[in-house]
Amino acid sequence: MTDFPALAELAAQEDELQLTRFTNDDAWALGSALVARARAEQLPVAIEVSRHGHQLFHAALTGATPDNDTWIARKAATVHRFGHSSLYVGQRSREAGTTFEEQFGLDPERYVAHGGGFPLLVRDVGPIGVVVVSGLPQVEDHRVVVDALRELVAQQRG
Repeated sequence: MTDFPALAELAAQEDELQLTRFTNDDAWALGSALVARARAEQLPVAIEVSRHGHQLFHAALTGATPDNDTWIARKAATVHRFGHSSLYVGQRSREAGTTFEEQFGLDPERYVAHGGGFPLLVRDVGPIGVVVVSGLPQVEDHRVVVDALRELVAQQRG
């Protein structure tokens, strides 16, 4: 089983991966970077980037299924509700000695605390959207998103 990152590490990622802006072009760049990696590594994933509930990018690569879109919606709902990555939310429950389902009792058809959903955070503004990858083991979904966000943050810093 894949080891889960500690809650402190996940919180540090959210602090690190804050953007200076987030335009439609940035959504395209982020989504395109995710697709390029997925194609290069033959990852069977679906990808979504949205701002304020408006889908700006969506792709389903070879091997992705309609179920991945359902997972995307559930991960995104969790990010929107809790303001943290979906992996962070699940890890917070694990570190508290419980499960997300037991702790919050939310409808599992609407919310899931599995990795792959990450808030789009604009520095000095806050969360403005979400990027989600679905199709890999949850820690890998999360890592793919984090890697792509790191690249976008670096590009914005020049």
